[in-house]
Formats: sequence, structure tokens, C-alpha cells
Amino acid sequence: MTVNGRVVPLAGAVAHATALDWLRSLGLTGAKEGCAEGECGACAVLVATAGPEGTAVWTPVNACLVPVHALDGQEVVTSEGLGSPDDLHPVQQQLAAAGGSQCGYCTPGFACAMAAEFYRSDRSGGAVDGEHGANGFDLHALSGNLCRCTGYRPIRDAAFGLGMPRPDDPLRERLTEPAPTAIATEVRAADGRFVRPETLDEALRLLRDEPEALAVAGSTDWGVDVNLRGARAPLVVAIDRLPELRRVDITGDIVEIGSAVPLSEIERSVDERVPLLAQLLPQFASRLIRNRATLGGNLGTASPIGDAAPALLALGAIVVLAAADGGEREVDLADYFTGYRTSVRRRDELIRTVRIPLPAAGLTAFHKISKRRFDDISSVAVAFALELDDGIIARARIGLGGVAATPVRAYATEQALDGRPWNAATVAAASVVLQREGTPLDDHRASAAYRARMLGTALPALFAASADDEEATA
Repeated sequence: MTVNGRVVPLAGAVAHATALDWLRSLGLTGAKEGCAEGECGACAVLVATAGPEGTAVWTPVNACLVPVHALDGQEVVTSEGLGSPDDLHPVQQQLAAAGGSQCGYCTPGFACAMAAEFYRSDRSGGAVDGEHGANGFDLHALSGNLCRCTGYRPIRDAAFGLGMPRPDDPLRERLTEPAPTAIATEVRAADGRFVRPETLDEALRLLRDEPEALAVAGSTDWGVDVNLRGARAPLVVAIDRLPELRRVDITGDIVEIGSAVPLSEIERSVDERVPLLAQLLPQFASRLIRNRATLGGNLGTASPIGDAAPALLALGAIVVLAAADGGEREVDLADYFTGYRTSVRRRDELIRTVRIPLPAAGLTAFHKISKRRFDDISSVAVAFALELDDGIIARARIGLGGVAATPVRAYATEQALDGRPWNAATVAAASVVLQREGTPLDDHRASAAYRARMLGTALPALFAASADDEEATA
């Protein structure tokens, strides 16, 4: 692996070592452990990844979640690689000048996330508001970074004060060349094995032949288990860079998204073709997480609070499951979940792709109820996809998360809407039904009564927003 321009062998790193622990063992202690679950961004580093034009981009990731062997053969830049005390990087200069360093614990992570936005090739001046500067800097680039001193205004000032990279900036020049390709990796250590297969067929054979093998893509969920619960797997199979799982294909009647495509890439490639996804993804965790997280991982864990499932249920998505020897089967996502963190997917199967039919519904919305606006877990998630025909609801699909042991379709509410006029009376009647969908539970995120109440407010909010949209376009 190349770290700050120097090749450093991974020899001796155990199978479950995180990139953060390994980097710190080298004396690169700028990246720090704060939460150990990808929420605070104190561990952020830059990785050279493939950009849309075949050249590289600097992508910030949570080093505390990434297995270090997943970066074998890759290029990493830490805060120490951005600049030195005698030769500060422009981001570091701005943070210092604006007083954005505060106590300094989180500053290296902020500097790395800010540097990724600094080098974004399409950053240019545009609309200026509380979240975008005149220099084109998007503050959402820092949504995964937490400042413990609450010094956000000087950090924002530093971000909005950045210029453009100099033509001879070495990190900018690096982006004119392709990113490193993935290399096959196999590590055997006292704590288990780590394997990066070359092909999907090889990965599927490993899952078939090794009963205890665990497939890992972005590691944004598994990495938390490793850090906080001491989880270890006898064999970790890294599938995040398999070409067969990294495709996004859009035709006239379908969008097909590979299960290992990072959510950030889905944001860029799908965009407004599927408006519901465009509404969901900015609310999904943070940019740091979305740079690694995948739809395959979010559905593979079968979590009842995964944000992707409600939206995909509303979209009528189908998952394609692949097994060794070329066997595949299609499963309607509504039939995929069988219980708490369980699904119809067999141990030897992988989600190969997620298929979304087109054209997308005309009226869509994703409502996420959480304690923070961004970078938080849903207490309740509601996804709507309604087809309106001359003011009549021709078809309604509604996906719910956080209100049962599994993500669910709100079938009863859909029936209360189908064929009826899209008006206040229909919405009021259907909202009573929606409050009773699922089996809301009391837990540390919300009470059952609160969840039911939030379900009851979702349709009126959608109706009000749709009325506002009609007035705006009239």
C-alpha cells in the first residue's frame, strides 16, 4: 500500500486490523478513534479511487471501519501527507487562519474531508446559501465530521475561504492518472483469513465451500461489529471491488445497480432518473459513510432500520441473488425479508444486483424521522411512490422502516389510496390506516406511540408538499 507517497508493506497486519489502527502503528497519529463506528469522522483519510472520467478522485473514508487489507495495493493520504508545519496545505492554512482547529482532536479528519472537496473537479461558484460557498464548496462534504468543541462557524469560514488548487499541486496532479486497480489478496493470521478474490465466481465458490465465510463490501456495518463488539470471522471475503458488482446500467425500462456500488457513485450516476433515490441518498448517514456503503450491504444485513429498504420497497425493486455455478434467482424485495435481520438469501448466495423498474412514479418522497437532520439512524422512515392520473391515485407503493422487525410494505394504506382522488379527504382517511401499519415497538430511539404518530403525519406532509409544488409550477 502507498501511504503519503511511500510504499509500505502490509506484512504482519492481522486479518481484522483496521486501516486506522495500522496507520497509527506507523506513527501517523493524526487520524484518531472517536466513536469507532463511523459517526464522528476523526479517523478520516483520503483514498485514490476511480472517477467518472477514468482518472482518480480523492475519496474520504472512515479509516476506523475499513479493513486495512481492503486497501492492499491502494493509495492513501493522511493529514500528515497533506502538509507539514513548515509547508501547510491550503486546507490546513485556512483552518488555522479561521480559528477552526479548536482543541485539534478532530481537525485532521476535517482537513482530509475538506481536502477531498477542495480537489473536487466540478467545484465552481454557484448559488450561495448556508450550505454552499461562493467557491462552490458544499458543506455536506463535512457532514460526517463532528467537532467536539462546537466550533462549526470557523470551520465553515475556512471551507468557504478556500481557493482552487494550484496547477502544480502534487495531489491535484495525481488525479490526472487512473486510480490503482484492485489486487487479489489472501492473508492468514491468528485471528482469521482475509481474501479478496479476483472474480465473482471465485467469491461465490468461497461462500459455497467455506461455511463460515463472511462477505463484506463497504464494511460500514461489519466494521462496527469488529470495533465495538469484538466480532471476528474465520474468513472475510472482500467483494467491494468485484467488477461484476460495480456496474450501474440504465435502460428505458430498468435501472440496474450492482450490489457493491458505493452510494456516492449511485448519487452521481442515477441522479434524477429515480427521484426517490435522489431524495433518500443525501439523508443516508454521511458522505464518509456513503463513500463506502452499498445497497447490497444495506439489504444484506436485513436490518429493520436500514434506510435503503423502505425506498426500494416503494420503488418495486427486485434483488437478483447469485450462487456458485451460475445459479441466479430474482426475488421481489417485498418477499425478501423474513424476520429480524433474516432474509430468503441463503448463506452461499450474494446479492448481485438491485433492479428498479422505470419509469419512476411521478410523486415520490422519503421522510426520515431521526434525532438529527443528518448522519443519524431512523426512528421511522417512510417512502412514497404514487402514480397520479388526472387527480386519481392510479397506484400507490409505500415502504416503511423502523416500525416492525423487518422493513415492510404498507399494503393496507396502499389499498386505502388506490383508485381514490388525491385530496384532503382521501389523505385523512388513509392516514388513520397508516398509523396502524407495522408493529411499532418502544425502544431507546422512540416509543411505539411516537412512531405511530409520525406515520400518521407522513401522508398529510406529502399532500401539502405536492400542493405547494403544483402552485409553484402553475
